[in-house]
Amino acid sequence: MLDHIFLTVSDIARSVAFYTAALAPLGIGHQLDYDGKDGPPGHPDLKGFGAGGRVFFWLQEGSADRRAAHVGFVGADTSQVDAAYAAAMAAGATDKGAPGARLHYDPRYYAANVLDPDGYSLEFVYKSWQHPPRP
Repeated sequence: MLDHIFLTVSDIARSVAFYTAALAPLGIGHQLDYDGKDGPPGHPDLKGFGAGGRVFFWLQEGSADRRAAHVGFVGADTSQVDAAYAAAMAAGATDKGAPGARLHYDPRYYAANVLDPDGYSLEFVYKSWQHPPRP
C-alpha cells in the first residue's frame, strides 16, 4: 500500500486550484501546506491533499515531466467517478477518456481519464471488487 506521492508541477497555484476542484467530488481536499525549510536541507515546499485524516497526495513546484506519473484516484462508486471527471474538465483538464467501463481490463472496471494542466495522466476509478462502497 502506498502512503504518499509527490507530483512536481510547473505552477503551484494553478495546480492547487485544479486539484482542489477536481478531487472534491472524491472527498479529497487541500489539507496541509508544508514549509520546506522545516525539513532537511533542500526539502521542497509542499501542498498536501488528503481525506479521512490522511494527507497522501503532495504537490511541489518545479520542472514538470508529464511522462513521470499516472495517478489513479479511487471513487466510492461510479457517480463519484463521473463527478470527479466533470469537475476536472470544468477546472481545465483535457479529456483522455470519458467515464465508462474499461472492458479491456475488466467489465467491472469503471473509470474516467484526464490530463491535468501539466499534462499528467489522471484516472478516477471505481472497481467494485476492490473498492467496496464506503458508509
